[in-house]
Amino acid sequence: MINADSAQVYRDLAIVTARPAPGDEARAPHLLYGYRDAASPCSAADWAADARAAIAEAHRAGRLPVLAGGTGLYIRTLIDGIAPVPAIDPAIRAEVRALAAAEAHAALAREDPRAAARIRPGDRLRAARALEVVRSTKRTLADWQRGKVGGIGGAVMLRPLVLLPPRAWLHARCDARFETMFSDEGLEEVRLLLARRLPADAPALRAIGVPEIAAYVRGETSRAETLDAGKAATRRYAKRQYTWFRRQPPPEWPRFEDALEDAAIGRALAMVLPSPSMREG
Repeated sequence: MINADSAQVYRDLAIVTARPAPGDEARAPHLLYGYRDAASPCSAADWAADARAAIAEAHRAGRLPVLAGGTGLYIRTLIDGIAPVPAIDPAIRAEVRALAAAEAHAALAREDPRAAARIRPGDRLRAARALEVVRSTKRTLADWQRGKVGGIGGAVMLRPLVLLPPRAWLHARCDARFETMFSDEGLEEVRLLLARRLPADAPALRAIGVPEIAAYVRGETSRAETLDAGKAATRRYAKRQYTWFRRQPPPEWPRFEDALEDAAIGRALAMVLPSPSMREG
């Protein structure tokens, strides 16, 4: 099993990101789970390089690599490749990353209006990325993205499956998930993470549920308020994921839309596993 969830890569957040339990990990090799420190941000390109190595390792061992996780950008980067943007001038990066969100977006509107139109004004990271690329390379990020390299889609046999369970079932699971995250163990994970005083834009600090639990740890919200806010944030994220996976993957990728109860798991797997006749051949 190879992780494709952008939050589960961080070892600091096992409970809060709902990483597989030790018992589950003991049933089969699990790769790229909790393998990075929260102080070392993991980009889509970083993960794709690590995933290519993990897939090759599984093949060498005669195992079937199974990728599981919902970070669409990670999966798309692995399959389709990534734009070959050159290394950014460190001085330009430092200057851009020091800008506030509004400043970065305003500068982007002047230097790459099309990118500014696509990026929300409050999305400082995406605005800064687009701005540093155009300043450092004299080409827009969109221009670089017209050509991609490093994808493995043409080199492997894919058997994808997109899970789109009923919304009511999914929302109930989201609520239950946040209640588990808001356990003593989850609170301790967030306390320890905050104690490290990481940069405010560190991806681990923006993982689903962390901002809400962090506010509770700082004494800014009550337990009831935190539960309500955390459940709402989890459901909003699930809605975005649901929309992305319904629209973005190729239409020929099978979609499984039943609730993922025990009886349904076999039907889901049957959509992607080879038939007995294929296995015998």
